Amino acid sequence: MWNPTTRRHYNRNQPRYETDLTDRKWRVLSPLFPEPARRGCKPAWSLREIVNAIYVLRGGIPWRLIPKDLPPKSTVFAYFCRWRDSGLFTSINRCLVAMDRERAGREASPSAAVVESVKTTESGGPRGYDAGKKIKGRKRQAMVGMDGRALVLDPQPANIQDRDGAIPVLQVSRKSFPFVEKAFADMGYSGGRPQSATLIDIEIVRKPKHQVGFAVHPKRWVVERFFAWISRNRRLWRDPEATIKSAEAFLYAASSMTLVRRIDRTS
Repeated sequence: MWNPTTRRHYNRNQPRYETDLTDRKWRVLSPLFPEPARRGCKPAWSLREIVNAIYVLRGGIPWRLIPKDLPPKSTVFAYFCRWRDSGLFTSINRCLVAMDRERAGREASPSAAVVESVKTTESGGPRGYDAGKKIKGRKRQAMVGMDGRALVLDPQPANIQDRDGAIPVLQVSRKSFPFVEKAFADMGYSGGRPQSATLIDIEIVRKPKHQVGFAVHPKRWVVERFFAWISRNRRLWRDPEATIKSAEAFLYAASSMTLVRRIDRTS
């Protein structure tokens, strides 16, 4: 029997690709992108198509393998570099965090967060070796809200210790999220340097004394969940970017798309 539910289920008007933005998602994102310049030639491709082409994030394919019915690689990569260098992906994520928090009935800026780092595989560009995590490449420092929204993301060479790598993350967070008063972290962030870097109080969450193997730790698990969410994007399974800026831009782009989906489901 045909009803609104079955009509939606059997609807054949599917997007060209699964990663294409729907009209509702684009209505959320479009105000956050800069308007095209009024002077000069009219752009050959719309901003929406450019953003659709950055689906290389989800598919994990090289730029040169972008399908022919999407904007060419040279155009998409030029837009990506321009937005990356201007910090657009960072500002979009910051705006979406505020929107999603207000949608959930909370204050736009959080007051508590979790700081954690996760390892990646060997990467191009700047890299190092971390003897503790047994990795050669980079790791990703993250400050995440208590509800799983990414606040600050910072890929770093693996040879930077957590207590040193946390300092720029904490300092950058003061500009975007100045009301954060407390941050939870593991033993790798103990010591005076993270505590004195900003006005944020660092509380160390210690593991149970008799823990054997993996265990979910209070408060800190929200970071692991966040990285599980964005790891659905195949480009983030590894860290193939030649520059730290590109790696950071893709992390913020993945976080932004997660927030867009959450906002879209409840709008």
